[in-house]
Amino acid sequence: AQGHGAKGDNIYEFEIEFLEPVEPKPVCRVTQRQLNITVQKKESNWWERLTKQEKRPLFLAPDFDRWLDESDAEMELKEKEEEKFHKMKIESRVPKDPFRHLKKGYLIMYNLVQFLGFSWIFVNMTVRLFILGKDSFYDTFHTIADMMYFCQTLALMEIMNSLIGLVRSPLLPAVAQIFGRNFILFVVLGSLEEMQSKPVVFFVFYSWSIIELFRYPYYMLSCISIEWKPLTWLRYTAWIPLYPLGGLAEAVCVIQSIPIFSETGKFSLGLPNPLNVTIQFSFLLQIYLIVLFLGISVNFRHLYKQRKQHLGPKKRKMK
Repeated sequence: AQGHGAKGDNIYEFEIEFLEPVEPKPVCRVTQRQLNITVQKKESNWWERLTKQEKRPLFLAPDFDRWLDESDAEMELKEKEEEKFHKMKIESRVPKDPFRHLKKGYLIMYNLVQFLGFSWIFVNMTVRLFILGKDSFYDTFHTIADMMYFCQTLALMEIMNSLIGLVRSPLLPAVAQIFGRNFILFVVLGSLEEMQSKPVVFFVFYSWSIIELFRYPYYMLSCISIEWKPLTWLRYTAWIPLYPLGGLAEAVCVIQSIPIFSETGKFSLGLPNPLNVTIQFSFLLQIYLIVLFLGISVNFRHLYKQRKQHLGPKKRKMK
């Protein structure tokens, strides 16, 4: 190396013949004060001395902060071996799940089928919107309902997956979202022909499908331990505008259905005499609106917490 010393700029070099073989490529690190060169032994054993020559070179001095005698080195090696053995012992105690690959295959297929189903819905609605314009709003239900019925019925498996511990997602947000959607789909829209031709159906279905376009492929790739950062960002960001808009569309759907349920008396419950009281289903829908916004707030908090965990600043581990 070239350096500036008492005699000006000079070329400095040295040569050491070690007692036993070492790794051919040492690790060099330059600091403001010094040059550190770390030489690794090829075999981790105790050396009687550093060099082949018995007399230590004059320019070598031991660093007593790092000095280990033979007993210390043996103790350190023994501790490392014990730690490795202890780790292997703990891992051997963990029971291996014989159905692990079957469960993973099921989750991959489930998320793939749901992704394909919602992709069909999204593409179909988008193409119809470009071709027909606003006219596509009025027959969205008759065109898309069958596939939406299939996807939302299949989504009930997510509650079962959480109940039996197949996935780690909490149960309450899954129940709130799936039952909320199915209530809108099967009860409010599926039972009233007057609601099926309203434009609000388009916005409800469209917001649901866009959210799932990012969610299901993200979970599918997670099953095989693959993370694609753009998809992760979309999974935990796209819901910010879409989730409130979808909730608003669902609320509008319920509000528009209340007069129809009041006029038809559908699903209303008449109590026997002498009370002669009828519980109007439209009244229950008004209560449901409150529950809907409570469910949205629960899911919003859950999704925001997930976003902080996956996209928030990483905490550095202390060395």
